[in-house]
Amino acid sequence: KFYVFKSVYSFVITACADYVYFFGFIKMTPQIYVNYKLKTVSHLTNNMMVYKVFNTFVDDAFAWLVDSPLKWKVMCLRDDLIFAVLVYQKFIYRTDMRRANDFG
Repeated sequence: KFYVFKSVYSFVITACADYVYFFGFIKMTPQIYVNYKLKTVSHLTNNMMVYKVFNTFVDDAFAWLVDSPLKWKVMCLRDDLIFAVLVYQKFIYRTDMRRANDFG
């Protein structure tokens, strides 16, 4: 089933939103790759992780409690996927005190 747009303006707004959703996801993934290649997450401070926890919780609560399109709710879940991978990496890649500049 295809979505029928009411005007060109609604098509442009939807296309711009899709662009932001897609490239927002792509913007988050390089951090996972860098963590994997370095085998460390010491540059991800605990303050930053607390911010990400708070941001993820507020984003999900707002998306599911407010009447919003399903597409937006799914986009919030993709942020949770990235966050879950970051938490997993924080758990498996411990701080190596023998490595220079990997602590502190």
